[in-house]
Amino acid sequence: MCKLERLQQLNIWLSDVLKKAPYQIEPASSDASFRRYFRVSVNELTYIAMDAPPSQEDCKPFVHVAEVFAHAGLNVPRIIAQDISSGFLLLTDLGNTTFLSALQAPNGLKVAADLYRDASHALIKMQLASKASVFPEYNEALLMREMELFPDWYVNKRLQVVLTDVQQQTMKKTFNLLNANILAQAKVYVHRDYHSRNLMVQDGSHDLGILDFQDAVYGPITYDLVSLLKDAYISWEEDQILDWAVRYWQSARKAGLPVPQDVADFYRDFEWMGAQRHIKVLGIFARLYHRDGKDGYLKDMPLVMDYLRKVCDRYIELKPMLRLLDQLAGVELKAGYTF
Repeated sequence: MCKLERLQQLNIWLSDVLKKAPYQIEPASSDASFRRYFRVSVNELTYIAMDAPPSQEDCKPFVHVAEVFAHAGLNVPRIIAQDISSGFLLLTDLGNTTFLSALQAPNGLKVAADLYRDASHALIKMQLASKASVFPEYNEALLMREMELFPDWYVNKRLQVVLTDVQQQTMKKTFNLLNANILAQAKVYVHRDYHSRNLMVQDGSHDLGILDFQDAVYGPITYDLVSLLKDAYISWEEDQILDWAVRYWQSARKAGLPVPQDVADFYRDFEWMGAQRHIKVLGIFARLYHRDGKDGYLKDMPLVMDYLRKVCDRYIELKPMLRLLDQLAGVELKAGYTF
């Protein structure tokens, strides 16, 4: 079904849900998936309509996670109406000021400390509510499947490179090292995309709105902090990232979360978790372009690669991966890529 037909179907559903009240509808946002969002205005109120084509998306995880997170006291959209079989949801509107847009505004640097503090506090609240068996487990198979996106899409498709046997072994060993560290970390609820595009600033409130949580899992405690502080869409100096990470660690310890007692051990876990995420994100961004025709993420790849290279350069166990990245960088230059 084409997008126009989906929109017509959505309007028929909305007219019924809103009991024929006149309304206006306009695009609100889209994301890296097949979901689309629309802002619906009716009687001076606004709502968000989600269009998730059932053949490509499943609304049930979103509904489930929204309920769990709301019960934990998080500020997530409330579901006003739903038609799971058709892939339509009507949600409360958390506004249009993303964390990212607030940080990029003229006074962004002035509000950054407050925003990252608020995001850290919300993250700790979510993690404190964690229980096993509520969400899927972030297990070894999933972690490895994510990292395999890098050779499959970034190396093979983007760079058009076939790795040698030695290079493949280097990558496999790196993936296994990262997995061993990550699987040894304490487990909590993991949003999986806890970053500046999915956090919404609320006027007059420190209670940030949280979006795009449908892929939540039960996994490593450092994952969402990495998403937040080593964001693909905005960068900070490393000493600032370290400062915010330590502040989170202090608050998490005080709250009773199972973080390492030694901050150095915690930061190593944070960085190695970051390496896994950076590897995955590079693969995802390449796939979004080569498979889905979405080129908007190509400009964000250099920052993610910079994060990955810096982590690999800091730890002797990851140096072989850095040498492999150097080899791939030579291929990029020869091919004339600008990132």
